[in-house]
Amino acid sequence: MIKQNVMPTLNHQDLNGIDYQDIGDDHMYTGLETPMKRDAFKFSDEVKKEKIAILFEEIMDVMGLDLTDDSLKGTPKRVAKMYIDEIFSGLNPQNKPKIALFDNKYKYNQMLVEKNITFYSNCEHHFVPIIGKAHVAYISSGKVIGLSKLNRIVQYFAKRPQVQERLTNQIAEELKAALQTDDVAVIIDAKHLCVSSRGIKDDTSATVTTFYGGTFNTPEKIAELQNYLKE
Repeated sequence: MIKQNVMPTLNHQDLNGIDYQDIGDDHMYTGLETPMKRDAFKFSDEVKKEKIAILFEEIMDVMGLDLTDDSLKGTPKRVAKMYIDEIFSGLNPQNKPKIALFDNKYKYNQMLVEKNITFYSNCEHHFVPIIGKAHVAYISSGKVIGLSKLNRIVQYFAKRPQVQERLTNQIAEELKAALQTDDVAVIIDAKHLCVSSRGIKDDTSATVTTFYGGTFNTPEKIAELQNYLKE
């Protein structure tokens, strides 16, 4: 008897009738933590790259691409390397930036703003880019960190499949923990290619999300921060 390979039927709904395709198109997210399997790190990065290359080669083959072509035959390995070492490297906690605190010897007790931090992320619903700028601010509780660490924290959480609301909150919570203060603000202004290049195909809209913690969550401080960002 010839054993046939039967493709599984995709079930987009659970027992409650929730359509997960609609959830993805509506850009909803399920919580603060990036959804990860319990055994997410049972494979080394090198093994993951090998497995992804095999699977992506199969995707290309199903799409009908000629994998013997000089331009395409290296693509599966390139994609695998890009996924693990670059655009999704923020999934690995070993890549989390090391944060060193320093005494605020200058006694600077006003807000510090690092604006226009460029980042590239990817929508977790369609795996297409999110491109934007982050603005972060904090008021020292007696400790400070190097300016470049603010950029690195943004980049770390951006380099994973994301939803902008989660990205905003993850950056804010990390800053609060690292700086030992609630006086933190995060503003993200981004363009989603899943909106501009597919679906509604709106190339002009952008999405803004905010987090205002501690003393930043007052009309006066919000106005002061917004004034800095206009300059």
